[in-house]
Amino acid sequence: MKAPITFAIAGFGDRGSTYASMQKLFPDKMKVAAVADLDPKKVEKAQKLYGIPEENCFSSAEEMLKRERLADVMVVSTMDRQHVGHAIPAMEKGYHILLEKPISPELSKCREILKAEEKYQRKIIVCHVLRYTVFYDTLKDLISQGRIGDVVSICANENVGYWHQAHSFVRGNWRNSRETSPMILQKSCHDMDILTWLMGKKCKSVSSVGGTQLFRKEMAPVGAAPYCLGGCKAKDSCVFDAEKIYVTSPKTGLKSGNSWISSILSVENTLESTYEALKTGPYGRCVYHCDNDVVDHQQTNLLMEDGSTISFTMCAFTENCYRYFKAMGTKGEIEADMRSNLIHIREFGKEEEVIDVRTIASDLKGHGGGDSGIVADFLDMLLSDREETERTTTLVNSMESHFIALAAEESRLKGGAPVELAEFRNRS
Repeated sequence: MKAPITFAIAGFGDRGSTYASMQKLFPDKMKVAAVADLDPKKVEKAQKLYGIPEENCFSSAEEMLKRERLADVMVVSTMDRQHVGHAIPAMEKGYHILLEKPISPELSKCREILKAEEKYQRKIIVCHVLRYTVFYDTLKDLISQGRIGDVVSICANENVGYWHQAHSFVRGNWRNSRETSPMILQKSCHDMDILTWLMGKKCKSVSSVGGTQLFRKEMAPVGAAPYCLGGCKAKDSCVFDAEKIYVTSPKTGLKSGNSWISSILSVENTLESTYEALKTGPYGRCVYHCDNDVVDHQQTNLLMEDGSTISFTMCAFTENCYRYFKAMGTKGEIEADMRSNLIHIREFGKEEEVIDVRTIASDLKGHGGGDSGIVADFLDMLLSDREETERTTTLVNSMESHFIALAAEESRLKGGAPVELAEFRNRS
């Protein structure tokens, strides 16, 4: 294929707009040529940002897919349960696919798209972006080199952040597993993918426990109202108050210049439009009076085929959003976190070595550089016509994380009973 590779964006929300924005990083290799979104304001914004012709702007992915192929690649960043239904007809029309995770919360749909990929012979990459970060790439190299011997156990934490949980998983799009996916799949299939990739071993069985500890009606403080701006008497003392999170917080508030989460509320992303959205929109609701059902904490344990283990904790109740990692091997240990971007290597009987990822990475924005990393790798694959590598997040590679995550959710719903992966993978 020749540059620039053209992209059609199906779903111009946070993720779709992020991948579209990579045109600024790779202006000679990439061009956004078409867009579809249910919100006409988002379509208009994309059209202005990327100079998209009027005839290539659509009110839905379905409308876009009625046309003949408009680009080389389609970014499928619609809602979780729509991914397969949009990706398969796109492949049929000749698009290569950059598919936002998860593939689907339904195993039958995952198998359906695997068959379609084989039939249409398109390149389809799942957005498990952590594999494309310098942070995890360095960890993979250290483990593969045998610096700490054979890895016996990994413990890892996904610190979601109290405000991020409230935004995305209580008030926001991914609050309800019936509409989207269970938390362990939607948020943490990243972790199931990266941890097993780092260890280089297959999972034998998985067990998981967790639930919704806080974000329930019975936990609401006295005087709580359905909306934070609707006369709530608990507003001043509530850390989840929507005005604090979206407007006044030094960390996340629009008044402090932190516009990521407020930009989800309105295309204009002004104080006026944010306040208007908070009055009656979903992001202004009391966190104790939403229709959420996904967990706010979950502990998942993986037993690998050789007897080694992975222990993973996802928890909402943290100040900051970042991932922590520790691998313990027969010759040493590695400890690292994505907040400090420091990797500590402690080989038994030797001086500790510290790698500062900030000194070797050119981009740490957007999942630690993973957002730009996956697009750069995909562009290189298409322009050079090269095959996938061991790192590439193909459908087949990504399915393992889905098997583990969905088995973990089954275990959680059964009170932590172990689920055997060999049996789970073969279910119809």
